[in-house]
Amino acid sequence: MTYEVTLIPGDGTGPEITEATRRVLEATGVGFRWHVRQAGLEVLDQYGTVLPDNVIESIKQTHVGLKGPITTPVGKGFRSANVALRKSLDLYANLRPAKSYAGLRSRYEKIDLIIVRENTEDLYAGIEFQRGSAEMDELVDFIGRTTGQRLTKDAAISIKYISVPASRRIVKFAFEYARANKRRKVTAVHKANIMKFSDGLFLQVAQEVAKEYPDVQFEDRIVDNMCMQLVQKPELYDVLVLPNLYGDILSDLSAGLIGGLGVAPGANIGSEYAVFEPVHGSAPKYAGLNKVNPMAMMFSGILMLRHLGEREAADRLEAALAGVIAEGKSVTYDLKPRADDPTAVGTSQVADAIIARL
Repeated sequence: MTYEVTLIPGDGTGPEITEATRRVLEATGVGFRWHVRQAGLEVLDQYGTVLPDNVIESIKQTHVGLKGPITTPVGKGFRSANVALRKSLDLYANLRPAKSYAGLRSRYEKIDLIIVRENTEDLYAGIEFQRGSAEMDELVDFIGRTTGQRLTKDAAISIKYISVPASRRIVKFAFEYARANKRRKVTAVHKANIMKFSDGLFLQVAQEVAKEYPDVQFEDRIVDNMCMQLVQKPELYDVLVLPNLYGDILSDLSAGLIGGLGVAPGANIGSEYAVFEPVHGSAPKYAGLNKVNPMAMMFSGILMLRHLGEREAADRLEAALAGVIAEGKSVTYDLKPRADDPTAVGTSQVADAIIARL
C-alpha cells in the first residue's frame, strides 16, 4: 500500500532533517507518495505568511503530514505557524513520548513517559489584549466593575481559556491511548489549587472521565510538584495529560530526562488529520551545515508509521535507531561524550547508518 503524505520541509535545518527522515522511512519498504509543500521564512515574502493556505489544503487531502521545524519571526506580528496549523486542522492532541535508549547521555535510565498535551486552548488560544489598545482599556474597566480588582492600564492581558468539551476529549484521548498501548496509569496535571475555575474545571472533567476507564489507574498532581516528581522519581509516572502551557513545558522537561530535544518526537492528532514533527526548533544558524541531529524527526516518523498501522515497519525503524544510538559511532555531535568530538558525523551520515541496519 502507498500512503499519501504531505511533506513540509520547513526552514533553517528543517530541509536537511526532513530529507534524512524521508530516506529512512522509504528504506523501511513502506510506500509513500509525498506531497511537498513549502512553509517558513523562505515563503514569507511570496505569501505574506509562513504558513500558506496550500499547506493546509494539502493536509486536508492527504489527512497526514510530516513536518520539519518552522521559524516563527520574533516581534513581527506573526503568530506561530505550529499554533496556526493545529488550530486550522483542529489537531487537539499533542503526543510527545519521552523514552530512554541505551547510549543517550542522561542522568536517568529506563524513562518511558507519554505526554498528552491539549493543543487548542489555555493561554495558547491566542486571546490577547495589547497595551494601549481601546480593547485593553475596556477590558480593564470591565474587570474593575465585575471583580473589584483595579488593574493598571499600562499592561497587556492574555486570557486562559479552558472548556469542558476540549478538556473531555483530551483526557479521553489519554485514556484511550493508555488502554490501546497497555499503559498502566494516567496522571492529570493542573494548578487547580490556585486557578480554581479554569484548572479546577480541567481537573473536574478529568476525574469524571477517569470513571469511564476503571482498568486504568488515575491520579492528579499539581504542576509545580509534578516538575519536582519527574526530576526525583520519574519511574512512578506513565501517561501525563495536561492543559496546553503545562504540556509544552513538561514535555521539554521530559526531553531533558532522556538526553535532549534531539531525540524528542511529537505528533499532533485530531479526529480527521494528524501532523508529525520534532519538538525542537529550526536552529537556523546550523542551516546547510549537515550537522544537526535528525533523530527527533525520525522518531516522529515512527509515530507516523504507527498511526498509519505500519507497526512492524515502525518497530524495525525504532530498533535501527536504537542500535545506532547504542553503538555511538554514527551519531551527531550532541550525542557524543563531548560536543567537539571529531568523530561526530553529519545529518545525512546518520541516515546512512540507520538505513544500513534496516
